Amino acid sequence: MRSSSKRSLQDVVGEKTYSVWVDMLRTLVPDGRTHRLSVVIAGMLQHTYEAAERIEGINEDEHSVAMSVIDAAESGNPDDIKGLIHDVIAQLFDDAGVAYERISKRGERYSIADEVYSEFASWFDYPWD
Repeated sequence: MRSSSKRSLQDVVGEKTYSVWVDMLRTLVPDGRTHRLSVVIAGMLQHTYEAAERIEGINEDEHSVAMSVIDAAESGNPDDIKGLIHDVIAQLFDDAGVAYERISKRGERYSIADEVYSEFASWFDYPWD
């Protein structure tokens, strides 16, 4: 599915889960709305974070994706999150054969990935808390 030299969420969640996610994105992204897709993918990141937290004896060398996702979850800043895991999100979209960059009807460029980082940063922020 991917080159072994590229970082991927598959390194943490496994091939079966990752393959399902890739198939989902392949189907959902082309006609999907960014505000809906970003929540789905942020949920994938939350699942990845929880899986990364369960890795015993975690270290940066062997578990770089897991460590990056953990650091991203602890950051809470979308720009920091982007710096930590953008490559794995880009790889997810690439593996699905879909683009995360879009152009609005008004010609403005925007990114599904950037919205993912915002949703992930605010995953536990509820207005009623």
